[in-house]
Amino acid sequence: MNSTPEILVFSTPQDLFHAAADEVMLAAQQAVTARGRFTIALSGGSTPRSLFTLLATSAREFPWPQTFFFWGDERHVPPDSPESNYGMANEAMLSKIPVPPGNVHRILAENPDASAAAADYEQSLKTFFALGADTLPRFDLVLLGMGPDGHTASLFPGTQALREMSRLVVANHLAQLNTDRITLTYPVLNAARCVLFLVSGADKASTLREVLEGAGAIENYPAKGVQPDPGRLVWLVDQAAANLLRRAGKSTS
Repeated sequence: MNSTPEILVFSTPQDLFHAAADEVMLAAQQAVTARGRFTIALSGGSTPRSLFTLLATSAREFPWPQTFFFWGDERHVPPDSPESNYGMANEAMLSKIPVPPGNVHRILAENPDASAAAADYEQSLKTFFALGADTLPRFDLVLLGMGPDGHTASLFPGTQALREMSRLVVANHLAQLNTDRITLTYPVLNAARCVLFLVSGADKASTLREVLEGAGAIENYPAKGVQPDPGRLVWLVDQAAANLLRRAGKSTS
């Protein structure tokens, strides 16, 4: 069974982002020292943008040439769309750092067939990580956020992807949004050496309490299904998001 989640609470979102940057930097340095490279799966949404901006300013210290970027999920849009997770990361960080283009492994979500885009990304993971049969990629770090509905990556409540245990990447249809998303599955997320959740805002407070302390089902709160084993599970949350928690590992300013 995985270890107890580490829950760190910060007074402001800015404090959270600086702590997250420190965690990413440390993970990168440790991975490069141990294995010669750092593999990270980035998250989308609004919360990580400030983190990416901070990391871009650390270019002289960060092992960019040994860092390989992937994505936990992607919207079914081309890379130049304002909704693209890759596009956001590229604007905030990738275009500003000395990372070799070959180190950036985006999801080719411009493919009109979302399932084909998912299959292509799964194959790219198998190739990069040199996976054998029934083996999983092991990212050094997976960045995740959590929506007010408890979704993470593009694992949304009540969707088919929550029950996928054999595929690495799937196209997940979201009826409520009338769209598809391409997402890593639980087996990949839970094989990571470290998963780092970033959660900010009062609109996440009740859901965060349910995910960390409640008895609700994973089907209703997909973030509960992220349980890396073996691996670290770290929740970095600001005070607004943590207000309803009964306990947290540490509080800092």
